[in-house]
Amino acid sequence: MRFFREHGLFWANALLFVVFFVGMVLTGNATYNSDQEEHGQAGVGLVQYLGTGDFLEATFENWESEFLQMGSYIVLTVFLFQRGSSESKTPGEHAPQDDDPRNVKVKADTPWPVKRGGLVLVLYENSLLILFTLLFLASVALHAVGGSEAYSADQVEHGEAAVTPLQYLGTSQFWFESFQNWQSEFMVVALIVLASVYLRQRGSSQSKPVAMAHQKTDG
Repeated sequence: MRFFREHGLFWANALLFVVFFVGMVLTGNATYNSDQEEHGQAGVGLVQYLGTGDFLEATFENWESEFLQMGSYIVLTVFLFQRGSSESKTPGEHAPQDDDPRNVKVKADTPWPVKRGGLVLVLYENSLLILFTLLFLASVALHAVGGSEAYSADQVEHGEAAVTPLQYLGTSQFWFESFQNWQSEFMVVALIVLASVYLRQRGSSQSKPVAMAHQKTDG
């Protein structure tokens, strides 16, 4: 029980992801087959559906926006502030996140890359951003692969030429799919940054203490 208490935030979100992902696959398969029948084509099984362009496009156009949002937020919070927000470092004050790991006293539980130093440390001190950047680029690529397949099927049906994933990146359809997700991600981030200045949720790490003054930053 102690393990789940100490890691409950991760496991709860991982479980919710699995539940909603399975729901997306099941309903997506049903929707895909319904569309196939309307066009006089055969439906596909669940496993086959996972390899269709429709599934890949629907999945990775959403994932890319999530990774872009988190990667951008990591970078922006290094340099930018929002006075009074629980999402920001305190303007004009030292933050432990800014400490140079090369100047700390090495202890037994100090992360191995810090002990090693050099290039390994450079990669480690930027590893969170590197992770989300790679995931974003991979999602864009898979969005292009899946999207081009679905887009090409529609093109062929209307007597027009199919497109490659690279060509699909230049279509308005690809950018519409991306922008419609990206805008919502940054809208939500802007909202939580500003709302956390004035609103509270007792017990949440994403909120300042209920009695704290609005303009006091608790990053």
